[in-house]
Parts: sequence; C-alpha cells; structure tokens
Amino acid sequence: MTKRQRGVGVRRSNDYYLCSSFLRFPCLIMIMDSPLLRLGTVVLVLLAALAPIWAQRTETKWELKVSDDFNFCETWRFGVETHNVRDWKTIPLKCQEFVKEYMMGSQYAMDSALVANESIVYVNSLQLSSDGTDAWVFDVDETLLSNLPYYQDHEFGAEDFDENSWNGWVYQEEAPALSASHRLYTHLIKLGVKVFFLTGRGEEQRNATARNLIQAGYHSWEQLLLRGPDDNGKTAVLYKSERRSQIEQVGFKIRGNSGDQWSDLSGISTGDRTFKLPNPMYYIA
Repeated sequence: MTKRQRGVGVRRSNDYYLCSSFLRFPCLIMIMDSPLLRLGTVVLVLLAALAPIWAQRTETKWELKVSDDFNFCETWRFGVETHNVRDWKTIPLKCQEFVKEYMMGSQYAMDSALVANESIVYVNSLQLSSDGTDAWVFDVDETLLSNLPYYQDHEFGAEDFDENSWNGWVYQEEAPALSASHRLYTHLIKLGVKVFFLTGRGEEQRNATARNLIQAGYHSWEQLLLRGPDDNGKTAVLYKSERRSQIEQVGFKIRGNSGDQWSDLSGISTGDRTFKLPNPMYYIA
C-alpha cells in the first residue's frame, strides 16, 4: 500500500497532495505550496473533523424547551383556547400575573372584539328568514357579563372555586357588560334575530341574573334559560345541548352560538356556527 492510499500527505515538486480518507473526505490536491494554502488545508481538516458532529446534530429530535414563565403561560393559554388543555381546576400558580395582565390589558379586549366583529360579518352574510325564527344563543358569564371584578379578588383563577363567594357576587348584580358582546347583541336585535341567554347559573338566581343583564344594557331577550333541579349532576355539555335542542323543537333555527367555554359550543344543536370568546381563568366541562 502506498502512502497516498494510506491517507498520508505526499510532497511532489510544488504540488501538495492531502489524502484525508480517515476523516471521510476525499483526497484534496493543493497546487502551489504557500502559507495561505497551508492555512486553507488546516481549515479543511478542521471542517472534516467537525462533520460527524454536524451529522449527529441533524439527526437529533429537538424538543421545545420553555425558557421562562411568560413563554410557558403563553403556551398554556394557547392550549386552553384550542381545547388541547382540558379538565383543569385552577390556572398554574406561576401564570397568575400573566393571566392578570392579559385580562386587565388591551389584548383580552382586542381578542373579544375580534370575535364580535367576525360574528357580525357572519350574520350580515346570512339570508335571514322573514318569520322571526332566526335565533342566536349566548352564554352569560364571560360572554355577556364580565366577572373580572370578582376574579380580581380571587387571584384570576389561581385559587380554588368557592361556591359561596361566587353566589354572593351573583346576588350583588354588579357584573358589567362585556362591551364586544354587547355590540354584537345590539346588532342582532336590530336585525330581528331572537336572542336566547343560556347560562349554567341556577334557577334560584334568575331574578338577580335578569336584573344584572338589564342593568348592563341587555334589555330584551326571547328566553333566559337556567339550570333547574332536574339538571343537577349534568355536565354543561349535556345540559346546554338539551336546552338548545328545545329551542329548535319549538321552531327556531340557531344561526349562531357564542360562549367562552368549549362546553357552550359542544354537543348537539350547537347552531350553524359557533364563536369562542377567550377565557383563561376557569374551565367548565
């Protein structure tokens, strides 16, 4: 075996032959021996030595690594809104400040406004009937009414739900309107669409809920539907599916359905189109 075959440099006249088969590179021929070319040779040798490392790197399956709490919480909120994160009881403790800033800042208002805008574009595109049977279903809490004043005092969903304190808030009748949804509601009323309010609140809270809705600017509706004794133990999906089905059974056609929970928009009789409002503070199955 010759030196060239063994991958050893051989000097011949002014030429320089470098065979680096041991580095998985073919033989390289450098013409005109010079310091610059010798430097180039060194660089090539280094590149050859790094080649296996680069090859290994390209085969690595990189995993997403969250570097800080903000990125984690942004990803978590995205998972909540897309219904990939389910059945959670409270928000992650380290996301309390993130959720607070989102809900109290401009982004929540902008996201809600987009939902209302798209709802209006959609309903304007419909050929509405002349017999008054077109209907729109609204959830109440975090859809028509905003409970931010309550959740400001309860860690924006970072603490366990307390039914007693929640009921106390309901009976205060002070929840303001969610302005984006109020704008949609007003537009639907002008178009002659019948609006139904379908809430998970109990029947015993009917009067307080109705007064709060009126105080917030929702002055008329076709029907306000609340949970009765027979609905105890039912999931929100089942309860709301049954109520929407009853709306259809009496002759209405549900053209749109707005809610902040996926359970508002799932099941049967969900309507021709659904619109999900943002809510990273709590989850209802």
